[in-house]
Amino acid sequence: MRYSALTQRIAGEGAAAWQIHDRALELRAEGVDILLLSVGDPDFDTPLPIVHGAIDSLLAGDTHYSEVRGRLALRKLIADRHRRRSGQAVDADHVIIMPGAQCAVYSVAQCLLDPGDEVIVAEPMYVTYEGVFGACGATVVPVPVRPENGFRVDPVDVAARITPKTRAMLLNSPNNPSGASLSLLIWQELAALCIRHDLWLISDEVYSDLLYEGQHVSPASLPGMAERTATINSLSKSHAMTGWRIGWMIGPKSLAEHLVNLSLSMLFGLPDFVQKAAEIALQSDLPEVTQMREEYRLRRDLVCERLHGCPGLYPIRPDGGMFVMVDVRQTGLGAQAFAERLLEGYGVSVLAGEAFGPSAAGHIRIGLVVDRVKLADACARIALCAAQLLQARSA
Repeated sequence: MRYSALTQRIAGEGAAAWQIHDRALELRAEGVDILLLSVGDPDFDTPLPIVHGAIDSLLAGDTHYSEVRGRLALRKLIADRHRRRSGQAVDADHVIIMPGAQCAVYSVAQCLLDPGDEVIVAEPMYVTYEGVFGACGATVVPVPVRPENGFRVDPVDVAARITPKTRAMLLNSPNNPSGASLSLLIWQELAALCIRHDLWLISDEVYSDLLYEGQHVSPASLPGMAERTATINSLSKSHAMTGWRIGWMIGPKSLAEHLVNLSLSMLFGLPDFVQKAAEIALQSDLPEVTQMREEYRLRRDLVCERLHGCPGLYPIRPDGGMFVMVDVRQTGLGAQAFAERLLEGYGVSVLAGEAFGPSAAGHIRIGLVVDRVKLADACARIALCAAQLLQARSA
């Protein structure tokens, strides 16, 4: 039987990136001691007040259809939170609730891009972006970055890739996988390019609460950017709520209306009890959230310290996020081969940088998703793998 062309556009390197993670799960199911660092799923539990909020909502009978654009109370909380943090003047009508940031990016792309449009995306890029833009027939124009510059995008490189077909740019700060964040000066230069060339900006800010160095900038708050920026965020990382599938888009009211229409044909709203839980998350002072953020910072520091100076390895200290990129090129293996050897021989599962684009070639991504004792063990295994590779080369 024949399948649509869409099935080919949503496949590719991004979809294949998870094969090593799937293999790690198979080995773990067989009883092999595997340290699973290949997926960005927090090892923390969702704070109990949030869980109880969902339970109370369920017991109250909140199991019916919900408002398609999202509960008004939740949208107000999101707008208030964004306004306090960024200074951008927004209200509930600028917000639409989606089942996770991933769905929000996909939906925004569907409403902004036509087949043949070009969208500029800075490398290394999250593995699903390729499929997201492929689904709407748009062409991804990658902007390479340099590891020696901390994987930060250079506006000059962005400008060089703008053509008459360019419709939008997507930027993720702090970045997944690199953890690089963009300064106010860089954002100002990128904003000027958007205004000059009449481009949309999709700003993926899901790691904004996990920034350890510098200050987060929401580019929609810059002059002339509110009407051309879709800001994406969620509670998945900051509140350990990946499985709850709740995120949002903040953008022009006209874009929000288009997303409502798309949601009507695709989603028809999120469960009320999940939205009630999100309200608890946003309106409560939860010490667990602060503790999680601090723990991620300590894990980042541990990995960078343990791998610094190890033969064949060079960790790149991220500004934020929950990953550390490590250059393994001196071992003589490419990142995919190194990751496979690391998994099969040493029981550590990481992703190869090539999955995120050529700029990350020769690097592995380590997820900070286990406790510090296990992370220290993982670092020792990674260092041993590299050392034995170098020893074999010199023999």
